[in-house]
Amino acid sequence: MKLTGLERVNRMFARQDHDRVPRHDGYWPETIERWQDEGLNGDVKQALDLLQSDFHAINWLWPQAFPGREEIVSIDKDTRVVRDSNGKLVRYWRNKSGTPDHLGFECDSREQWERVFKPALLSTGLQNDPEAVRREYQRGRTRGRWCYLAGVESFEDTRSLMGDETTLIAMAEDPDWIRDVSQTYTDVMLRNLDALMATGIQPDGLWIFGDMAFKTATVCSPQMYRELIWPDHRRLCDWAHAHRMKFIYHTDGDVNGVLDLYVAAGFDCLQPLECKASMDIRNLCPRYGDRLAFFGNIDVMVLITNERAKIETEIRQKLAAGMATKGYIYHSDHSVPPQVSWDTYQFIVSLLDQYGRYT
Repeated sequence: MKLTGLERVNRMFARQDHDRVPRHDGYWPETIERWQDEGLNGDVKQALDLLQSDFHAINWLWPQAFPGREEIVSIDKDTRVVRDSNGKLVRYWRNKSGTPDHLGFECDSREQWERVFKPALLSTGLQNDPEAVRREYQRGRTRGRWCYLAGVESFEDTRSLMGDETTLIAMAEDPDWIRDVSQTYTDVMLRNLDALMATGIQPDGLWIFGDMAFKTATVCSPQMYRELIWPDHRRLCDWAHAHRMKFIYHTDGDVNGVLDLYVAAGFDCLQPLECKASMDIRNLCPRYGDRLAFFGNIDVMVLITNERAKIETEIRQKLAAGMATKGYIYHSDHSVPPQVSWDTYQFIVSLLDQYGRYT
């Protein structure tokens, strides 16, 4: 019996029998451009249709202090520098993707936060259009997909607002400031989410994004995370559960040291599980697979070799580990980069058909 995406993902979360591993993926823009040159007839939507993705995003929510503001400061043939809607000065590449260069932050002191940025953030209106979100929800439901709300959590926004250096120093020297930023941002986030739910939609999940780790560890100690940020992560998770949704958390990096805190907060699923940061579901599933679903962990460093034998071994082994718990979703361990050919990606889908079926 073939299930819909909605049925498949819900049964995965319940650890019930389902027909195949649920699937989703992300792609760099340059990846889609390469694939179009190599035979992809369409865009991201067509790539996800080939994959038979089971997921459907209905929004993107990242509350900003000054929504809609983007002031061009300078521009040249390769880059542009802007003052963005969180007040920071950022240099972007003009013709390619890549990590932006953060040049400066207006919110560089507690006084600036309390005088300018906190009032600005609290005074903003809704930063999603509820009616547009309702229409997107209906589109996902029509396709039988697992529909989710998506947005950014407070630690990622704090770093965007203040920069890593100021944030991390303040976590040690002025923790009440960090608590205030995190709580205020989460208040605004929940206010927006409540407005979306008031349209009568019933999404299946809340997928929250925020990178809180390097290659070797979290950027702060587990205890500091527990005291300053974790309470607001738990608030988001509690909100999702109160609205009959599952909670998915995205973070890059090595978060092995805080997995118990994720479980204690009630997280339902962790994504994308970066291989080069010592995340490996072959180790994690036996320890946490009854409490956490795992979403990803297919090593893009293997995929970019375009060597079929290596790719087959990677997918076969990771799927076997995840499927042993019935709580696994296919995804690369990062967005699929442009070094992966269109031919290789079609081969990956064929491997999912071969190794990712329960029946």
